[in-house]
Amino acid sequence: MAFSLTLPSLILLSLTHLLFLLPSPTLSQSAPAPGPAGPINLTAILVQAGQYTAFLRLLNQTQVLTQLPNQLNNSNQGMTLLAPTDNAFLNLPAGTLNSLSQEKKVKLVLYHVLPKYYSLEDLNTVSNPVPTQAGGSKGSLGLNFTGRGNQVNVSTGVVDTQINNALRQQFPFAVYQVDKVLLPAEFSEAPAPEGSSSSPPVKGKTPAAKGPSSQAADGDGSSPANNGGGRRMDMGLGLMGGVVLFCMTFL
Repeated sequence: MAFSLTLPSLILLSLTHLLFLLPSPTLSQSAPAPGPAGPINLTAILVQAGQYTAFLRLLNQTQVLTQLPNQLNNSNQGMTLLAPTDNAFLNLPAGTLNSLSQEKKVKLVLYHVLPKYYSLEDLNTVSNPVPTQAGGSKGSLGLNFTGRGNQVNVSTGVVDTQINNALRQQFPFAVYQVDKVLLPAEFSEAPAPEGSSSSPPVKGKTPAAKGPSSQAADGDGSSPANNGGGRRMDMGLGLMGGVVLFCMTFL
């Protein structure tokens, strides 16, 4: 049996065929958007590097380890950490950490944290002093960076060392190895002894020489001249007494 197709039927058939070829909007799926990056695990970074046990212990003791991720999440400038190695702590003078109060230990750790992300290239040309999380941008609470070629040095004013290795260098967080503990300059200042005064002691006055009148007041009331006059008076009285006795013998 032969079927004849009219023009309207052909048009309808063509449109139906095109609809099947077009993708259905209800069935099409877009690629999933990339999820947010996971939290940065500072402990994992330091443990994987393998020589930061002492620094991790200090981070835990001061509770800075739990504070840094929160500060990093609330910052749009990122953060940079200078991590001293275990050898850096071993090279400290004996008793350095034990002599610090808890407040100073917190300040010491935060002194190794810069409140901004810096690549090594940035540190090579940064304006000094660079502020730290210890609370200041000038004086003993700032760090000075100098660059020479690919080498970057950091100085506290009393400690100078080189940045040797980048444990992580990706915004928003950078971690660099340092081979010395960055002690603030104020930690090296010896406190003034208790009860000491800044004014120089008052020098004693040289006693003035005493005159004859003073010597008479302090001593027995006689001077060499007075003593000589007394001896002459005694001799005159003795001579007068002798003459009187001689005359009485003739009476």
